[in-house]
Amino acid sequence: MSKITMAQGAGGERMQEFIREFVLKELEHDFGDIPLGALDDAAVVDGIVFTTDSYTVKPLFFPGGDIGTLAVAGTVNDVSVMGAAPIALSCGMILEEGFSESDLHRIMSSLNRTSRSAGVRIVTGDTKVVEIGAVDELFINTSGIGRRSTHLDANLERVRAAREFLWNWPNDSGVADGDVLIVSGSIGNHGVALLSFREGYGFETEVRTDAAPLNHLTESAVKVGGVVAMKDPTRGGLSNLLNEWAEKSKVGLVVREEDIPIDGPVMAACEMLGIDPLEVGNEGKVVLAVVPDAAEEVLKAIRKTPEGSNARIVGRASKDVEGVLLETQTGGKRLVEPPVGDPVPRIC
Repeated sequence: MSKITMAQGAGGERMQEFIREFVLKELEHDFGDIPLGALDDAAVVDGIVFTTDSYTVKPLFFPGGDIGTLAVAGTVNDVSVMGAAPIALSCGMILEEGFSESDLHRIMSSLNRTSRSAGVRIVTGDTKVVEIGAVDELFINTSGIGRRSTHLDANLERVRAAREFLWNWPNDSGVADGDVLIVSGSIGNHGVALLSFREGYGFETEVRTDAAPLNHLTESAVKVGGVVAMKDPTRGGLSNLLNEWAEKSKVGLVVREEDIPIDGPVMAACEMLGIDPLEVGNEGKVVLAVVPDAAEEVLKAIRKTPEGSNARIVGRASKDVEGVLLETQTGGKRLVEPPVGDPVPRIC
């Protein structure tokens, strides 16, 4: 009898296969403006954006954050990339009997601090305590709802002035030939921070998580207009995100290796460990696809936010290629394949 494996929940191709086999095959998935079957970061039903996510990160505390930081940031970001303003969150916790009360206070403080920084309140929740060994210390589930950004209609008008656009929300299927790709900052920090801290690697420079809510950044982009898609490169990293866009939008993507922002310590760690930084998960970055005549304006706007100060244009969509093509720093070209799973497990 076949059994579920870690790879099936780690992002990448194995997780996509898992979703098709056990979710889309068994559940109705065509309800809503952006339905379950679209497999975007959130659903849209009657104009309300709704998402949910569970956090099983190990360890619970790591350089620059903890499971509370992640739980708020991840859910806020999944609402925000749909072009919505997040307004409220739920928080469900499953605790192992014997869990430290002082650690729980620290995590609850992080939940509160991060939600306040985003301007989004936790308004409901649930708590369960299970016997020792039934859960690994603490798991958190957060759900979020959001309403349509007040700037979204004007954003889409600018898109439609440039080309035909069929949707009323930014989404993974909306990228088209010529659209410009923007990454909001350095990639790989979160996954490397978790891995190095968890395994005790003595890197010369400590790498800290990038986990942060990005709703203020995405709102600044939408206010400029011309944004057709936004997505945070979590499990499976930038590589997985770009391949999802290419597959769903039926368009090739070309990215330039030299323009992808990667911090020196992250690159050094990936080289030492034999990990592709493009496949490492992030929790405080977003990738945007923007119509060409708005790209520089959007870039300028998000660079004014703390989370987007290192944003860069990294490539564009092209009907002349298939899949995701990387132009390397040495002048060559290679296909960027979707990862089988995230090389760093339990990062969120």
